[in-house]
Amino acid sequence: MADIRNIAIIAHVDHGKTTLVDKIIYAAQANDAKRSQDNNDLILDNNDLEKERGITILSKNVSVNYKGTKINIIDTPGHADFGGEVERVLSMADGVLLLVDAFEGAMPQTRFVLGKALGLGLKPIVVVNKVDKENCRPDEVHEEVFDLMFNLEATEEQLDFHTLYGSSKQGWMSEDWNKPTDNLDALLDTILEVIPAPPQNEGVLRMKITSLDFSSFTGRIAIGRIHQGSIKVGQSLGLTKADGKIQRVRIKELHVFEGLGKRSVDEVGCGDICAVTGIESFDIGDTITDYDNPEPLERVGVDEPTMNMLFTINNSPFFGKEGKFVTSRHLRDRLMKEIEKNLALKVQETDTEDKFLVYGRGVLHLSVLIETMRREGYELQVGQPQVIYKEIDGQKHEPIEHLVIDVPESVSGKAIELVTKNKGELTVMEPKGDVQHLEFNIPARGLIGLRNQVLTATAGEAVMTHRFNGYEPYKGEIPGRLNGSLVSMETGSGTAYAIDKLQDRGIFFVDPGEELYVGQVIGEHSRSNDLAVNVQKGKQLTNMRKSGTDAGMKIAPAKKFSLEEALEYINEDEYVEVTPLSLRMRKINFKG
Repeated sequence: MADIRNIAIIAHVDHGKTTLVDKIIYAAQANDAKRSQDNNDLILDNNDLEKERGITILSKNVSVNYKGTKINIIDTPGHADFGGEVERVLSMADGVLLLVDAFEGAMPQTRFVLGKALGLGLKPIVVVNKVDKENCRPDEVHEEVFDLMFNLEATEEQLDFHTLYGSSKQGWMSEDWNKPTDNLDALLDTILEVIPAPPQNEGVLRMKITSLDFSSFTGRIAIGRIHQGSIKVGQSLGLTKADGKIQRVRIKELHVFEGLGKRSVDEVGCGDICAVTGIESFDIGDTITDYDNPEPLERVGVDEPTMNMLFTINNSPFFGKEGKFVTSRHLRDRLMKEIEKNLALKVQETDTEDKFLVYGRGVLHLSVLIETMRREGYELQVGQPQVIYKEIDGQKHEPIEHLVIDVPESVSGKAIELVTKNKGELTVMEPKGDVQHLEFNIPARGLIGLRNQVLTATAGEAVMTHRFNGYEPYKGEIPGRLNGSLVSMETGSGTAYAIDKLQDRGIFFVDPGEELYVGQVIGEHSRSNDLAVNVQKGKQLTNMRKSGTDAGMKIAPAKKFSLEEALEYINEDEYVEVTPLSLRMRKINFKG
């Protein structure tokens, strides 16, 4: 039985997590002469995927072999909107590696995941990275991390953490940042010394499924940690479901994680993390155990969907110009493929074959799917996000989210004002170190568009996290967007002359020269009604010259939207048109 360490890695975006994991894999391969060097390509391939979007959404597992000990490294999603993912992933670890930048220090986003890890009693190791940077301040950052852990109510044992300094990029770690080394041995030795080995529990197999993968060859793959006993290929076992029923299953294949890939094995022992093939109808939180003497583990909850959006094919005048997959069959197949591996997502077919209702955890959750499809070459249109209401005892109920905002004290008043305007109720207000900790209960529909407003009002310093709390009676109307839209009444490219003349009517979202079509939303009207405008109109060319008529045009820069901002901005009678190269907003039925 090999010695094992399971460690979760926490880091803010761009603090060097991917680089460090790559270097650990190189270091372990250099130390282990028996390992082939073929895996190096995998390391480089993985970087592109890491860089795609600045947030980790699904956890990834990698492992290295060092001094006869297998170290499983579990990547955690740093973004608060995937909070449900974090708790499941951390339940596989016995310790946590906190990576912080020697210049930027402990960033607020790491606070959320670190708080969860400390709450689960995991042993932390702190790595102060990028000490080769100019103006770095490793000692101050070390103090900041201590204060952060103290504010998160870490135990005395957790506060007595090991700290290492170094540079992932240059591939070295040391206990003193003034004494650089030429390897990562100090870090790997500290992991072996500080992180406890998983307990070897004898008895009936107990393996909780905490995440999943999908392969087009073998179907769904269950991933989890073995908490008791061991598992073998070909074994006939039981799968305990949420309703208490037990389903008989047979293990077809077992894989353990090795480097950035997986290796097929016949048996996996207690404490290790493995991937199981052959179980089709499992859910996250199910336990694989003995069929005759089942011992299920406590379930991990998966957040239920609280929001839906209408996905439909693109039928705008610019249909098919950029995308490769544009038909309703393409859209349906892609959505069905997504629900195989995206846990909190549900797809419902409507009465017409080109429209689908997609249910998810929130605007960010759904926008990640839309962005992925867009990059794969799909064209689609998406409607306004709608919350899911329920009828309970004859009364209309709506989803309520528990919203936590950590914000500097000087701007906490602005954050409270914005949340309460959206029917949020303040339940907790307490200082935590240097920030004001605010907790609210707010309707899920009150969160649409709120993040941008709060970040603008607090100069980007607010950290917002929210979790589904339950259904409560309907809270009443929430003020929506006050301004109407400026809609193009002609097709063709907009002219600077026409936009200049119409600037007093509102704010434009398009630049001169951009191709537009009839019914496209090209700006925000200064009043509450929609206004159809002609921005294609050119200047009349005559041979008469008047003084002052050719004064330079001063056109305000166009307001550009990200995908999430566009989804939160549109009204009920508007769609966001998503193509591989463009994002446009349009009226669903425009009658000029």
